[in-house]
Amino acid sequence: MTKEELDKAFQAAYEKASATTVALPQDIQLLLYAYYKQGNHKSKLIPLENIKENDLRSAFKYNALIQIKGLSAIEAKKEYIKLVAQHIP
Repeated sequence: MTKEELDKAFQAAYEKASATTVALPQDIQLLLYAYYKQGNHKSKLIPLENIKENDLRSAFKYNALIQIKGLSAIEAKKEYIKLVAQHIP
């Protein structure tokens, strides 16, 4: 798959995921979030100490990004596309 084909498939998967009415489990939602951010080179981690004590949402997002740290943007896009195909009809 060429870079252009991958980018088109990634964008199509993003549009499909954004438009879905399927209630996805939270762990899948977090993986989609992390793969999307990593695929777009936007996965900058905020310092852990900047997450407020009761801000569970940000803590879970942070954890999801940590789990895929080191994954290339290309691999993140491929994983995102696979995850969308598996969970969204």
